[in-house]
Parts: sequence; structure tokens; C-alpha cells
Amino acid sequence: NLAGLYCEQGHYAKAEPLYKRALEIREKALGKDHPSVATSLNNLAELYRAQGDYAKAEPLYKRALDIHEGALGKDHPSVATVLENMALLYGKMGDEAKQRQLEARAREIRAIRR
Repeated sequence: NLAGLYCEQGHYAKAEPLYKRALEIREKALGKDHPSVATSLNNLAELYRAQGDYAKAEPLYKRALDIHEGALGKDHPSVATVLENMALLYGKMGDEAKQRQLEARAREIRAIRR
């Protein structure tokens, strides 16, 4: 939570080691394919996206998506959350087609869960 606060305040240098440490702890305690690990990956990816470091963010989002889909199913709300975040990333990267594709898939998941 402290990392999230730092990130919201724009203190990325303070947030990054905390996000990384949370990821390490979750991987060690829960295993590399646990949904909580995916949450930590998504959080770290969000930090990198906010900093404009898209090359670091993209593989973290992809891994988070793979974990959530494998552990929770392809129609789980957590999958939609990662898809929405990835869509924002691709929008920043200028890949509007990929952005729209991911947004549409996230909307479908959200509609199923209503």
C-alpha cells in the first residue's frame, strides 16, 4: 500500500523497490503462478507505464494476464483489469488497434460478470 501511495504522489523511485519487494515476497510465499503474484506484477507494470517505460511494463502485464487466466479463468474480473491496463499501455505506445482489441475483450468480461 505504501508503494501505491508513493506512486500516486509521483515518487516513483520510492515506490519501485517496495513493489519489487512485495513481488518477491509473494513469489516466495505463494509460488510464481499465484493470483496475488499477478497483482504485484500488474502494480509494478503500472508504475513503469506511469514513468513511460513501456518496454518494462509490457512483459509484466503479459505475465500477470497469463497467471490470472490460468488460475482464475479467462472471464474473471481480474483478467479484465489487466486487459484494461494493457490497453492503456498500447494506447500510450500508439498501437490503437491493439488498444481497442483489449478494451473490447475487457468490456465483454465485465458484461458477463454483471
